[in-house]
Amino acid sequence: MPQPAPDAAASSAISGAAGAPRLWAVVLAACAGQFLVVLDVSVVNVALPSMRDTLALSETGLQWVVNAYTLTFSGLMLLGGRAADLFGRKRVFLAGLALFTAASLAGGLAQEPWHLLAARGVQGMGAAILAPATLTLLTTSVPEGAARTRAVATWSAVGAGGGAAGGLVGGVLTDARSWRWVLLINVPVGVVVLAAAAVWLTESRATAVRRLDVPGALLATLGLGAVAYGIVRTDTAGWAAPSALGPLAAGLAMLALFVAVEARAAEPLVPLRLFCSRAVSAANVAIFINGLAMFAMWYFLSLHTQNVLGYTPLQAGFALVPHSLTIVLGSKIAPYLMARVGDRWLAVAGSVMAGLGYLWQSTMGAHGDYATTILGPGILMSLGAGLAATPLATIATATDDADEAGLLSGLFGTSRTMGGALGLAVLSTVAAARTDGRHDPASLAAGYGMAFRTGAALLAGCVLFMIVALPRTTASRTSGSRPGPAPEAG
Repeated sequence: MPQPAPDAAASSAISGAAGAPRLWAVVLAACAGQFLVVLDVSVVNVALPSMRDTLALSETGLQWVVNAYTLTFSGLMLLGGRAADLFGRKRVFLAGLALFTAASLAGGLAQEPWHLLAARGVQGMGAAILAPATLTLLTTSVPEGAARTRAVATWSAVGAGGGAAGGLVGGVLTDARSWRWVLLINVPVGVVVLAAAAVWLTESRATAVRRLDVPGALLATLGLGAVAYGIVRTDTAGWAAPSALGPLAAGLAMLALFVAVEARAAEPLVPLRLFCSRAVSAANVAIFINGLAMFAMWYFLSLHTQNVLGYTPLQAGFALVPHSLTIVLGSKIAPYLMARVGDRWLAVAGSVMAGLGYLWQSTMGAHGDYATTILGPGILMSLGAGLAATPLATIATATDDADEAGLLSGLFGTSRTMGGALGLAVLSTVAAARTDGRHDPASLAAGYGMAFRTGAALLAGCVLFMIVALPRTTASRTSGSRPGPAPEAG
């Protein structure tokens, strides 16, 4: 549905006498919020072994430390964007940041596994409210033109930096203090940003009356969560067990009901008419499959470096820095390559490269040097991920209707993150089935290797799908296209 134009209050707040200080405050607050949200997608990965030892988490519990955040984050993100328009961007920004900060405190003080998992779920809710508001604050507060372009570029760079910094920050904090500080570090930062934003930001909201599609958001989040839980249960109960089939059936039923609700809703969370576009449908399916394979890379590499190779959390964090930087590099050079080979073929080439890296990574064993066991395959996987995600984002968000740009971008981000959450559940189950309860380094390496081989198969399927389904593009068209959102590192 066409989005209402920003109201006059947002523009006047910037163009008045206090414009320069307010602009600086808006950009700082939006970037700080975005950094925290993206950082917490990846910062816990290096801390997972320490969390397991302290709270006696199972292998299933470990993956839900990640999934509890990503499922609620991606499932409620579109709803968070609508809430910012309806209730006010400043108000929603402050509410999301407050919830995120409080949940970080609760997670850092967790004494039982369920305390931590519940806190991560609430943290994801806060991120879903906060993340869309950060970009909306910029686009409705900063005047259109060079100033807005610089502000959004800064916001994008900070987001990529948050993803790239996640592994290193997690390793430093876990090694120097404890895993609890991976979450507790958000508290002082959140409090400072809350206080500054409350004083300096100016309220604005959409002028048109809007309604929130709460049923749609809940059905999507609960449905995918139930499917993920059912897949995880198959590891211990088997595919025929009621404890696995029940959640799977319930999740699929909720997702079917979600489609029915969206078809009838006056203000749907995801307007189904968008999927009439071949470009939108194919690119979102492709990034969902890519997410199935690629998101779990960070999870398994963090576990492999520590549980198998004996790295400390700090060493593991430093070991994965090249991976993060390579994803950023791939996303930055992708537009130049798109101008020469086209969106479609660069997405295919990137996924092929990542798949080859996955096959290389799947040969990991209980021993090995850093260059050939971690760095080499990691560079190949990460560069492929960066090269593939940018053209897919461009295809998925390309539109002649500027009012649809935000909705298409949110849909793309949701597809990617949901794919990652579901993929982590699938690949973790595959790895656990291969290890069969054994925790010696050789068995763990075999399980992680099987997960990477499965990821390579998913990427091969995605390559075939993209060759057939993605719309054909030419280099000349691509060279003038607007690049989509950069992929998150980690």
